[in-house]
Amino acid sequence: MNINIKATNTELTPAIRDYVEKKVTSLEKFISKYGENAQVQVEVGKTTHHHNKGDVFRAEMNVSLAGNAYQFRAEAETIDLYAAIDMAKDELERELSRFKGKRESLYRRGAKTLKNLMKRFSE
Repeated sequence: MNINIKATNTELTPAIRDYVEKKVTSLEKFISKYGENAQVQVEVGKTTHHHNKGDVFRAEMNVSLAGNAYQFRAEAETIDLYAAIDMAKDELERELSRFKGKRESLYRRGAKTLKNLMKRFSE
């Protein structure tokens, strides 16, 4: 899994980089099947320089699997950068979990259909 981190309108400190890498690697259980073909782009930073109140920090995560065959995206804006990273990671985790469940369900239905066909032919 390749992780690319980009900071916009703010400095990318080692603490932020480590935090993002820790959060993104927790998603590996959903994309481990794709190995090195999984690309994760993370963009963190401020929305603008002149905000005094409101949603200031933003985190965006994009995951590409199997050479851009499957793409997932999550975005969050809050007043705290770390909370924005957590929210984006949670949203991406929901999307990847749903995708993995659909794939497994499709595989099981196909296997069940094949088993029923084999039973019919053996009778």
